[in-house]
Amino acid sequence: MDNRLQCFCVLTTLKRLAAPLRRVVVALMVIFAMPAAAQELEYAMEVGGMAGGSFYLGDANYSGFYKNLCPSGGLFARWNINPRMSVKFNALYAGVKGDIRNNETKYPSLESLELEKPKFNNSAVDVSATYELHFWGFGTGTATYKGNKRWCPYIQMGLGATYCNKVFTMNIPMGFGVKYKVKDRLNVGVDWAMHFSLSDQLDGVEDPYRIKSGFLKNKDSYCITSIYVSYDFCPKLRKCPSLEY
Repeated sequence: MDNRLQCFCVLTTLKRLAAPLRRVVVALMVIFAMPAAAQELEYAMEVGGMAGGSFYLGDANYSGFYKNLCPSGGLFARWNINPRMSVKFNALYAGVKGDIRNNETKYPSLESLELEKPKFNNSAVDVSATYELHFWGFGTGTATYKGNKRWCPYIQMGLGATYCNKVFTMNIPMGFGVKYKVKDRLNVGVDWAMHFSLSDQLDGVEDPYRIKSGFLKNKDSYCITSIYVSYDFCPKLRKCPSLEY
């Protein structure tokens, strides 16, 4: 009877400890799984700064890419819709300069233009929003989550506003870039965008050929090439599966 009583007491004790022990095991599993889960978080917002160079295309420079290069820079905020799409809001500065006298193209009546400043050095302030389409999913690169990669090329297009040479006009930015996730929240990238303005007065010379301009025909534009650094905010919460025990 004593042996049976001892066995009964042992079994009763183990049964009482079973439920708390299972809870401890499950908790330890969740704790050890947290670092891996944290690496797979998506973030809704991204804020950063960029710096680089800009050049102008217009009546004083028709095809000279990176001719009369000027400094550029600014701030941006990116809303990450999902790993394949983003919307970026930019506030940028870009220098535009040139000399119409150095243009190989001869205007029909250059003397009649009565140019006060044939050599110009202006500053363009640009506020724009662009839609970005990634070539593949951009994320932590963890193979266990949707196959996202730490680096990704993208194309972009949007709509913006430009203030330059006392002229306010709209512009259409188009371009591409490459981004790379250094850490879970730290990103770097290279961004290239041509901003096609709806004005022919950014350089101070309007319609020197005396021909009627179209929507984008005979308009001034500028290109901005930047290197940027950004930081992620607002992690997207995912609903964890319930643990039954």
